[in-house]
Amino acid sequence: MIDILVAGGGPAGLATAIRARLAGLTAVVVEPRAGPIDKACGEGLMPTGVEALESLGVIVDGWPLRGIRYLDARRDVAAGFPGGRKGLGVRRTALHAVLAARAASLGIEVVPGRIDDVRQFSGHVEAAGRRARWLVAADGLHSPIRTMAGLSRPVSGTRRYGLRRHYRVEPWTDYVEVHWATGGEAYVTPVAPDLVGVAVLSSVRRPYDDHLADFPALTARLTGTTATRIRGAGPLRQRARARVAGRVLLAGDAAGYVDALTGEGLSLAFQSADALVRCLAGGRPEDYERQWRRLSARHRALTGALLAARNTRPTAQLIVPAAHALPGVFRAAVALLA
Repeated sequence: MIDILVAGGGPAGLATAIRARLAGLTAVVVEPRAGPIDKACGEGLMPTGVEALESLGVIVDGWPLRGIRYLDARRDVAAGFPGGRKGLGVRRTALHAVLAARAASLGIEVVPGRIDDVRQFSGHVEAAGRRARWLVAADGLHSPIRTMAGLSRPVSGTRRYGLRRHYRVEPWTDYVEVHWATGGEAYVTPVAPDLVGVAVLSSVRRPYDDHLADFPALTARLTGTTATRIRGAGPLRQRARARVAGRVLLAGDAAGYVDALTGEGLSLAFQSADALVRCLAGGRPEDYERQWRRLSARHRALTGALLAARNTRPTAQLIVPAAHALPGVFRAAVALLA
């Protein structure tokens, strides 16, 4: 019998297992793919995410980020993270590699496999041939275990999708740049001295280069550079009825996802992994739902408000002008994200 069986060996799952081990619990991770695993991701860590990684004993190389800049065709506005705190642009594969190395150093077993069936009993759960006191589903945006546990909720409204690639070019900024256009946004995140990630988000499904053409100034910077393959994700919006069903708990994107618009996904995953383990170590798994809602409340409110504005054409065109006209409000929003 182990304490925690983690479904999913991505950043959220590994962070949960590491946190469990640091709390004196045993953990095994089940992951079908060989790592490090790449996926469509903005790759920007907010300062809270960097600090959460450090508390796990994880230090990763990347590009220091000092704030967020919004731009459209006519204007731009920037705000730094308060108190001199730094975010970090980091390749998803590099982040995964250091988390996997930290898990290995703590003796955490990562076994190949996929959890296709979960059986719950009064004192334990059985899955992937293992018995554990708890099963943590960190199996991603379209979590099969969330559906198996009866925790998925239908999603209505506009569906948004993301595409990301990297360009071999020297970063020109130490901000996360969010370029706004009528059809969507482009997110620029420096991740190394010679590499910049560019993700596009939109409700319109079309090729990456067609999206990028909406941002002429950004396209001009990238023309002639070497680019990696394109990765995609979506639909982004995912809902869960709750984060706990008996002895099954949801973590990371599996716990529910609003949108990548504010770039808080990884930071929230690391923070909620800490809350989840503290609840289990304290014998109060039912508290995790409340803790998750508290941790994610700011993210859900801010992202939801921005998304509502983005999805209404008149207000979508006013987002950057409003931030430019009200820099104090923009700085306050960035401070909340930090």
